[in-house]
Amino acid sequence: MGSRHLKSHPAPRFWPIPRKEWRWAVKPRPGPHSQERCIPLAVILRDVLHYAETLKEARKVLNEGKVLVDGVVRRDYKFPVGLMDVISIPAAGKHFRVVPHPQRFLALQEIDEEEAQFKLCRIENKTTVKGGHIQLNLHDGRNYLVRVKDPFNSVEDTFSTLDTIKISLPDGELLDHYPFGEGVYAVIIDGQNVGAVGKVSSITPAPKKRRNLVEIRSDGEKYTTIADYIFVVGKDRIEVTLIR
Repeated sequence: MGSRHLKSHPAPRFWPIPRKEWRWAVKPRPGPHSQERCIPLAVILRDVLHYAETLKEARKVLNEGKVLVDGVVRRDYKFPVGLMDVISIPAAGKHFRVVPHPQRFLALQEIDEEEAQFKLCRIENKTTVKGGHIQLNLHDGRNYLVRVKDPFNSVEDTFSTLDTIKISLPDGELLDHYPFGEGVYAVIIDGQNVGAVGKVSSITPAPKKRRNLVEIRSDGEKYTTIADYIFVVGKDRIEVTLIR
């Protein structure tokens, strides 16, 4: 059984918290992102954006419904915010997206109101459900149902694992689809080259698809990683603002 508490020292290193000053850190609530790949809302308000000086102030801001994640009001100070999530603070007119960072692993990138209306989600798995419809399991814990007219000839099923879909916020309607393959734009989300952005130049097959070696190129630089560390961010152009 896991502990209900988290000490500051073993907390993820990309959290900008004073580890020697505080013994305890805010432990993320179980949710759409794992503890190693998320930041609790209270830490974002207090230590990243500095909209609060103490945990008590951060909780008060959240309780007043002033913070939205993916267009939904979140009042839980332990709510886990992760990759590609959009944080909006309407009272301040500010919007931020959680994106990969070369040094800090995950960081907040300020975006405009237009970009805050959508989100990119990677397809982690797909299953066939009752009626022959296709259910896409996305990286942020949500599911998207693709309805097919003919289960024996599902022309609507053009999706594969590691593809990316663009959805509207907060209603989650499908806006676009970016297949994983050569020639698309992608960002590396883990490993030694996390945060590197470029165009996929080659994919070398491996026994398992997620272990395929992927090479991306950007401004004359070449980066190689496994497919599981690749997040497609656009077909003809990069669809979101990234830290470069």
